[in-house]
Amino acid sequence: MDQFTLDAVERITTAPRETYDSFTVDPLTPLLGAEISGLDLSEELTPVQQKDVRAAFLTHHVLVFHDQHLAPEDHKRFAALFGPLHPVALPEEGSDPYILEIRADRNSRAVAGNGWHADGTADAEPSLGSMLYVTEVPEIGSGGDTLFANMHLAYDMLSPAMKTFLDGLTAVHDGARPWLAQGQMPPPEYDVPRNEHPVVVRHPDTGRKLLFVNGPYTSRITQLSDAESTAVLHMLYDHIARTNLLHCRVRWQADTLAFWDNRCVQHHATWDYFPHSRYGQRIAIDGTRPLA
Repeated sequence: MDQFTLDAVERITTAPRETYDSFTVDPLTPLLGAEISGLDLSEELTPVQQKDVRAAFLTHHVLVFHDQHLAPEDHKRFAALFGPLHPVALPEEGSDPYILEIRADRNSRAVAGNGWHADGTADAEPSLGSMLYVTEVPEIGSGGDTLFANMHLAYDMLSPAMKTFLDGLTAVHDGARPWLAQGQMPPPEYDVPRNEHPVVVRHPDTGRKLLFVNGPYTSRITQLSDAESTAVLHMLYDHIARTNLLHCRVRWQADTLAFWDNRCVQHHATWDYFPHSRYGQRIAIDGTRPLA
């Protein structure tokens, strides 16, 4: 472990931990994620519970709630505590405009999220976060885990020279890229978003810096040549994918809800359960424009 990594990890692991009055918190790793027990999300949360969930969310970035039995209205009510619900970009006819169904089975040839990314970063105002409620897991009893990576820590682990270089750069995020990568064109009814965001942004609630580029959506760094941009982005993507200290793993059980901060984590839905099935429903929450 180099000194830059050690310093970044120690800043997190030696910081005083929050205490919570209304539930129990069990960290998934010392650096990212936590399981929350003692809350029933089908019930309206008390003001104290709401305060504690918000604090845990900002500390751990990924919260996991097992053994939840939620109707769609319960799911939406919990998400709405954090802001207006973000509409689904291409809703199916007759579906709830705020619930995206995430399914894979033996007929699937691709699955959503099978690669490191943050959701919708090509939008002018990417979502604050997402809540995925999984009700069906592969019948083999394992598989379909979701990995998360801490973008605060990804930035903090960089050398001071690299941080100075990246600060002030901007990158183009293009909503057509995921379609083009599969040899497809976006549907004609899809208003394809394309926006330029800082490479390093500050979290709007905490002010902490984080990396804000990802493979599926980021097309290039504006201030660099094509070759330079490709080299820098690939270096950052390798750093995110290969640095295990950045990661936590959510092992899904039926009736589990995970809530992640889309502003400061990336995620990767592993597709290792074909031909078995997995099903869940995702709700996203409106965010704000990323700022340096």
